[in-house]
Amino acid sequence: MELPRPLVAPLAVVPIPLIEMAVKHVFSSLLKRHPALFERLAEHKVKRYAFSPADLPVVFVVQPSGAALSVMRKPADPAADAVVEGPLFQLLALLEGRCDADALFFSRSLSVTGDMEAMLALRNALDGCEIDLPRDLGASAGPLAPLVSRTAEAIRRRALAGENAAWN
Repeated sequence: MELPRPLVAPLAVVPIPLIEMAVKHVFSSLLKRHPALFERLAEHKVKRYAFSPADLPVVFVVQPSGAALSVMRKPADPAADAVVEGPLFQLLALLEGRCDADALFFSRSLSVTGDMEAMLALRNALDGCEIDLPRDLGASAGPLAPLVSRTAEAIRRRALAGENAAWN
């Protein structure tokens, strides 16, 4: 399921530093809850991984060795060792281990280019982390934790329901 255009359009005009600040907050809280996330990467920890949501006008680049994340506008050609492209909700489902990466790759729903060994190492590292985005986002929301968790869970449920799920 792709994000509806009215939700995506503002990202084309919001300054990158604001987007990056929000994404870095989520990224750092995720790393606090899953500190071993990048440890299983071994020699691939120094690689740069780009995530290009097909339905967003931005690209996210993660460098595990420095726990660094950057955001750039498309059509950026990020300096990355491995790049994965697909709809945002599929990328997030992969982060949580809720989708079969091989099936998505072979069905061409997901595109992976660059260092395949590094990308497989990342996939294996993610498989062992038990990331649950609604729970993890809620944990970093302080007194709004229940609201954030419930909202994120509802969004995930709707997104994973497939193309027939209505957003309005």
